[in-house]
Amino acid sequence: MEQRIRLKVLGLSYSQIQQGAYALILAQVNGPYRIPVVIGPAEAQSIAMTMESIKPPRPMTHDLFVSFAHTFGVKLKEAFIYKFEDGIFSCELTFTDGDRTVVIDSRTSDGIAIAMRTGSPIYTTQAILDQTGFLLEVEEENHEGGDDEEDDDDTGFESYDDDDTDDEMLSEEAEEESSYTREPRLENYAIEELERTIARLTEREEYEEAARVMAILKQKRMQRDNPTDQPATE
Repeated sequence: MEQRIRLKVLGLSYSQIQQGAYALILAQVNGPYRIPVVIGPAEAQSIAMTMESIKPPRPMTHDLFVSFAHTFGVKLKEAFIYKFEDGIFSCELTFTDGDRTVVIDSRTSDGIAIAMRTGSPIYTTQAILDQTGFLLEVEEENHEGGDDEEDDDDTGFESYDDDDTDDEMLSEEAEEESSYTREPRLENYAIEELERTIARLTEREEYEEAARVMAILKQKRMQRDNPTDQPATE
């Protein structure tokens, strides 16, 4: 059985890839990996309210589910993101009532929303981290010197589009970089150029975009190391 790696919820941002959706950023506990998961607005709102400790006047769907489970003595042991296929994460929840343990399938966003409300751990595998995550190296360099004001443990409902001041500070070069995912010539970038692009995006906390570039970079490196192999198809 592959070793499970624990994750934590790092934050939320507007998805720059799918209109009307959000990017949920999961971080490896005591590790450098970050995983962006695209979720819907309803699930994003539910997760954001939990992060901000906001209690709605009436129970939301995930609150109702947790209350129902607690009423009947059922506890969530863990949420496990066990597969990534065709751009979709698969998650399963393990429940117990003390006498028996049951594993049920769940959407990843729902599983995380419930796990956050019950304080249950969230896990994944190293294979999924390698496939979908990216290493946060730039941020470690930026914090060298003891700046703790922007610690990774600080989580919140973040929107990179809300601050007009930040948008005005973006130069034309930064705007061009943020649009690279829509340009087919990205595959023609050299490995060094892709690495610099990932560094800039990570520094601006555009994790979802950085993950997409990382996928192309990994394929580029694979083709470089195995020039006779045909590129893999999904």
